Amino acid sequence: MVSRKDTVFSTPLGHIDDFEFNAQMADVFENMIQRSVPGYALLLEMIGMLTGTYAQAGTNCYDLGCSLGASTLKIRQNLPGDCVVIGIDSSEAMVEKCIGNIHRDHSQAKVTIRLEDLQDTIIENASMVVMNFTLQFIADEKRSAVLKRIADGINEGGVLILSEKIKFEDTARQELMTGLHLEFKKHHGYSDLEIAQKRASLENVLVPNTTAEHIDRLKAAGFSTVELIVRCLNFVSFLAIK
Repeated sequence: MVSRKDTVFSTPLGHIDDFEFNAQMADVFENMIQRSVPGYALLLEMIGMLTGTYAQAGTNCYDLGCSLGASTLKIRQNLPGDCVVIGIDSSEAMVEKCIGNIHRDHSQAKVTIRLEDLQDTIIENASMVVMNFTLQFIADEKRSAVLKRIADGINEGGVLILSEKIKFEDTARQELMTGLHLEFKKHHGYSDLEIAQKRASLENVLVPNTTAEHIDRLKAAGFSTVELIVRCLNFVSFLAIK
């Protein structure tokens, strides 16, 4: 994947719009996520490993909120040939670039990329579902229903890998992790202006939950086992097994 350097918020903006996954974001998204999400490379490696562990022959594997296809490709490259990978994204710009990235890969499993709101996606015959930093952009009151629909469509023994930015109930801990995440972004070249403007853009769009809230929701949805498998600062990944 080729991504331009993220400079979306590098100049002062008179008005800061709510964050959206438009063509401008799609052009820089890979660079943006690498410089903004600590532990992202490890997460992708884990997705590949877990695909080899949990994907079942003759089933579907879903990437909900597939963006440019980084996790879609990790799934595909570790699947039996008789499986199907289904990538879903509601951004037309992301889907267009994702399809191009998929076409450059020649792994054996079939891939379908669909322009679709994941809340409308029917999950069926699934052994694996991945949601990377996607649930946090869905209205909080709708998240339980999304997870229940996913769980209902996963075969016994199948899994959901859910990755999210989290918040902490303890104020001191929240301030510590927020500060360290700020330093992570500065370390990767973002200016104070870029960080502040992006934060303002995301403020009413990305709404995080606590680890406990995620675990409770996943268990209520129908997953028998939920484990936190990756954490770096305020970004985590859960493995939920049905």
